[in-house]
Amino acid sequence: MTLELKNVCKRVQGITHVKNTSLTLETGQFNVLLGETGSGKTSLIKLMAGLDSLASGQIILNGKDVSNLSAQKRNISLVHQFFVNYPHMSVYDNIASPLKVSGVAKSEIAGRVEEAANILKLKPYLNRKPHELSGGQQQRTALARAIVKESDAVFLDEPLANLDYKLREELRDQLPELFAGRGAVVVYATSEPEEALLLGGRTALMTDGNVVQFGPTADIYRKPRDLDAAKVFSNPPINTAKVTKQGDTVILNDATRWAVSGAAAGLSDGVYTLAIRPNHVMPVETPENSVRLEGNVLVTELSGSESSAHFDMDGQSWVSLAPGVHPYFVGEVHTFYLDPSHCFFFAPDGQFAA
Repeated sequence: MTLELKNVCKRVQGITHVKNTSLTLETGQFNVLLGETGSGKTSLIKLMAGLDSLASGQIILNGKDVSNLSAQKRNISLVHQFFVNYPHMSVYDNIASPLKVSGVAKSEIAGRVEEAANILKLKPYLNRKPHELSGGQQQRTALARAIVKESDAVFLDEPLANLDYKLREELRDQLPELFAGRGAVVVYATSEPEEALLLGGRTALMTDGNVVQFGPTADIYRKPRDLDAAKVFSNPPINTAKVTKQGDTVILNDATRWAVSGAAAGLSDGVYTLAIRPNHVMPVETPENSVRLEGNVLVTELSGSESSAHFDMDGQSWVSLAPGVHPYFVGEVHTFYLDPSHCFFFAPDGQFAA
């Protein structure tokens, strides 16, 4: 089973929401759409699901052109971030609803609903109405409905966004198992890079209605094609600065320079944009984090077991994200340490150089 997009484009009142996009999405893994709010993820899902019309291009599902078919005529399922269930129906009837519409026999419906309810731990709640469920149970009901339908394609549009942290973790761990072996093309939209990494599979990075890179998630994380791709795959935002490569030395500023190594050693001398993720800028020196930086602390945050500090370095705002609790004081100069082995170098046109 494959879902192929051929030069698809979406425009609304002359404004392009999805730029010319070609992708081939396959079964057996999660296909993740990753990008910030407004990047075009939901617009692309609506095109694939048949909820919005194409301005141009084709959508091929399992070899069949479905470009002009409505959502009802495509064998697809869609789960939103909001708990979309029928309020007047029991959990059982909510899960069974697509099967009843398709005219499936009652005996088969009962078996498939029971299987889905077992997988999603909903069996004790089958006689309840949605308003009697917790948020997590309501979203499980929506997921069960997607599973029971045995669709050719399943679209999950930030389905965990409105759940609390514990429920998000629990369901995220279950999702790959829920859809494994079902033969459906699974497309999952998220704005969280960490979620994309946890789900694995293949990721399409989106920005401004455009897919800037597509491939195995881990590969994109390690080698973003350009600076836009590196920015998408970083939360907090990736740190950037202009640097000069001169001989065997990288010069960040008058006080900060280091010996170049690895792939960067082969770069021609000149000016590049350096980018490094906040988790490779630490408040403690180690053999890896060896390049000393100094900055004026602007904002500090303590989140669970991590500490972050936004600091000003020569007029540029950088971020450090470190495990543990670290004493930062707003307005004071603090020393940080950069790991040069995790630096990306981008050419003046933004393309990956090393």
